[in-house]
This record gives sequence, structure tokens and C-alpha cells, in this order.
Amino acid sequence: MIKVHPLPIHFLSNDQQQVIYPTLIQTDVSLTLVDCGYEGQLHLLEEAAALVDVDFANLTGVIITHHDIDHMGGLFELKQKYPHVKVYSSKLEAPYVSGHKKSLRLQQAEDLFDQLPEDHKPWAIAFQQQLADMKCVAVDAGFEENGALPFLKDVNSIHTPGHMPGHISLYIPFLKILIAADALVIEQDRLEIANPQFTMDLAAAVASIKKLATLEIDMLICYHGGVMKENIRQNMIQITNH
Repeated sequence: MIKVHPLPIHFLSNDQQQVIYPTLIQTDVSLTLVDCGYEGQLHLLEEAAALVDVDFANLTGVIITHHDIDHMGGLFELKQKYPHVKVYSSKLEAPYVSGHKKSLRLQQAEDLFDQLPEDHKPWAIAFQQQLADMKCVAVDAGFEENGALPFLKDVNSIHTPGHMPGHISLYIPFLKILIAADALVIEQDRLEIANPQFTMDLAAAVASIKKLATLEIDMLICYHGGVMKENIRQNMIQITNH
């Protein structure tokens, strides 16, 4: 048995209402969270899990799809409260999640800083500081970017670089469910490339979407935008044809 629960996490950022969708994968023997939001959002995760009758205290693992702050910013807080929880990431992402390598997003922000208009620079400095202050957590086990997850039966990792080089999505073939993370975003009921301005390799991002478009998908979960159940492949193909 596998149940998949997208957890809508609503919060205010820069005076704007935001929502992200970490996802729980529940089996008979495990409860795994895919990405975990920002620092300070643990109580929101717990409350969202309770709404689908899941006790967060039963959490066994966390998969980090990539090391952006909105995907792993809350990991340290979660690990502090639930130290038994195992942390997983792809082998490419593990050095960044664990803090052994400098954040690629921080490096990108520093490299782009001089090109910004002067009125954007105060925000950019604050963003860099936020990235620099993010608490990293040791990865208990890295896994291959492509292939079956050794710790989670019937779930496959798919390497979907572009947004970040080590970015992965998760696919559950027998349920035809794709957890896309930031490989895709839903905006106004349409699929788009997530944050093209922050995408590190746009050509690779498009190639990743082409790869995902070959899958049979009845339910798509995007970290930004939520759930799509209709015209998924057509939407993907439209992006790659732009």
C-alpha cells in the first residue's frame, strides 16, 4: 500500500500569500516527507499532516529533491524535533544538503549581484544572507539520480537537472503519480518552467520536461502550484515546443 498526500503549506512572504506543496509518501512500514519548506514551518507541516489523518511523529524519512531554501530550510528544525528521521538526497545533492559544498544558489546570487539594478540590491543582499545562514543537515544516505529508491519500494528517482544540476523528481509507476518538485510549476492551470530566471540550465530543464513527458502520469504534484490531473502530457509538450 502506498498513499500520497500533498500538503498545502500556506504562509505570508513579503506581504504576499504563498503556498508550497511538500508531499508525504505513506506505506505500511514508512512515512517519508518529500521536501520540508522554510525554517519555522514545522508546525504547519504537522497541522497539514493531521488534516489527512497522519501523525507527524511517525515520520521515518525526508527526501530533499534539491538544496533550495524553500525545500530544505526547515530540515534542521525538523531533525531537531525528530532526530530519528533519516535524511535522503541524490548523491549529487548530498554535499550541498550536508553543507560540505557551498550552495549553488548562493553562488548564483553572488555572481548575478553586480548586474542588478541598484534598487534591487538591498533585497539581493538580504537573500544572500538568508542563504548563507541556512542550517545544513548531514545526509544519512545518498541515492542514484535515476532508479528505484533502495529505502522506498515502488518509488523511482528521476534525474531532472536544469533548475539545479542534481535536481530529482519522484515517480510511482503503478499509481502513475509524479512528484515533480521544481522541474515544473503550475501557474493559472498551466505548466511552466519553475522560475526561469533562477534556472541554472534552461536547456537542461527543457530536456528534463521532455523526459517526464514520456511517462504515464495520472497525477502530477508540483511544489509550486499543487496538483494537476488532466492534460498533463499536452501541457508538458507545449512547454518543450516554445
